Amino acid sequence: MRQLPHVTVATVVERDNHFLMVKEHSDGVVVYNQPAGHLEIGESLVAAAVRETLEETGWHVTVHNLLGIYQYTSPANGISYVRVCFIAEADHQEPNATLDAEIIEAIWLPAAQIHNLGAQLRSPMVSRAITDYESGTRYPLELIQL
Repeated sequence: MRQLPHVTVATVVERDNHFLMVKEHSDGVVVYNQPAGHLEIGESLVAAAVRETLEETGWHVTVHNLLGIYQYTSPANGISYVRVCFIAEADHQEPNATLDAEIIEAIWLPAAQIHNLGAQLRSPMVSRAITDYESGTRYPLELIQL
C-alpha cells in the first residue's frame, strides 16, 4: 500500500528577538516545535496556520509571508512530511485558552536557544525555518493559488 505524504503548516512568529514555540509531547518524548499541525480538508493553508497557532499557543496571529516549503521524512516513523511554513505577527493572546492536549506550554525563545536544542527539536525543519527567517527569506502569499 502506498503512503501519501502528510501536509502540515507551521508559523514562525517573532517578537522582541524571541520566537513563539511550543513544548509538546510527541511519540513519548518532549520536543520543541513551532506552532504547527495538519491541513484539514477544505481549509486553506493560511487558515490552517492561523488555526493551529491559536490551538497550540492561544495566540491570534496575522500571516504576512510564506517562509518556505520543506520536505522531511521522519526516521522515527517513516512518514514523509511536506511542511508549508509561514511568517506571522502576534496580534493578541487569549488569556484563558485551552491548548491542544499534547502541548505542555507555549513559550518565547531566542534563536540561539532554539538552535542549541538540537535533538530536542521535533525535526530539523524547526531550526532550518529559524535560519531561513533570520537570513531574510520571504515570499509573497500570492504564490499560493487557491
